[in-house]
Amino acid sequence: MSMTPLTRRASLKSIAALGAAGTLGGLHGLAGAQAKGLTVGVIYVGPRDDYGYNQAHALAAAELKKVAGVKVVEEENVPETTAVQKSMTGMVMQDGAKLLFPTSFGYFDPHVLAQAAKYPEVRFSHCGGLWTEGKHPKNAGSFFGYIEEAQFLNGVVAGHMSKSGKIAFVAAKPIPQVLRNINAFTLGARSVKPGITCSVIFTGDWSMAVKEAEATNSLADQGCDVFTMHVDGPKVVVETAAKRGKMVCGYHASQARLAPQAYLTGAEWNWITAYLQVLEAARTGKPHPNFLRGGMKEGFVKMSAYGPAVTDAAKKQADEVKAKMLAGQFDIFKGPLKDNKGKQILAAGQVHKQTDLALEQMNYLVEGVQGSF
Repeated sequence: MSMTPLTRRASLKSIAALGAAGTLGGLHGLAGAQAKGLTVGVIYVGPRDDYGYNQAHALAAAELKKVAGVKVVEEENVPETTAVQKSMTGMVMQDGAKLLFPTSFGYFDPHVLAQAAKYPEVRFSHCGGLWTEGKHPKNAGSFFGYIEEAQFLNGVVAGHMSKSGKIAFVAAKPIPQVLRNINAFTLGARSVKPGITCSVIFTGDWSMAVKEAEATNSLADQGCDVFTMHVDGPKVVVETAAKRGKMVCGYHASQARLAPQAYLTGAEWNWITAYLQVLEAARTGKPHPNFLRGGMKEGFVKMSAYGPAVTDAAKKQADEVKAKMLAGQFDIFKGPLKDNKGKQILAAGQVHKQTDLALEQMNYLVEGVQGSF
């Protein structure tokens, strides 16, 4: 899976070998559109072959390269510092980019905001939940997906497969998107086995290989037997858990090839769906999508194929819930719901829909999660 590093000084090589990200119908439609050419810049905080967050975006960038009239320039391993402002400036001034996808959460404030003010004719589409109406410039925007839907399904499978009644979550930072995933994974498992617990350890940053290994080993020592995660590169967690004889549900992209027998399923991004919507607006002169969201139904997220260890009962229940999600008939966060300190979050009958902005500010762990932040 090794790939040539991308820098502004290196020649850019195709990443088509990563495979298709799907949604090719939309590509064909755009390819046939009568629109002028457009240069698009994509910036990654880590390596684009990390089996995780960056690779999921790189898959989408590879699909954008197939769109007629679109040129894609990329740079990887760009830290969440003023370095990303330099990268964006280079793409705008040297490459003529009119649409940028700065993909990492920490790029937005102050870096994307500074560049959006500096280059009002350029569109900046940031991955995260940070753009706010009336506060941030119109040529900036955010897109994100309800991947906790897929994490809930991970939890359903984990609930069926766990023998110890203890599952595990290795997380980076306790921001709302991460908490939504931890809580959804736990709720999915508890929909199968109400008494199951999910132990969580926060490593403190998106990519901390040593701490990720330590956390995985610690959770394995505590008796957890099914793992998932929210870190940029799940490779360390997947491989460490598998070596300990544990099972794994993946995240961001598929890690099945890293641990074929231990891998149960995974929550994957399908970023090409969002990329194409943003691209179409840019090419046709429509308003920039400032706040773009979608889940399983909208094609923003998907599930990894089931691994060989997954039981028929687990598949059946997960597929039934997935069908309800695709039909828009399933709510993850519904009452009665308490946090892990006993405080009521939602009373019986109350529901937080995925579009509810209250979920964008989530600051709690649900009942059944063992851990704090």
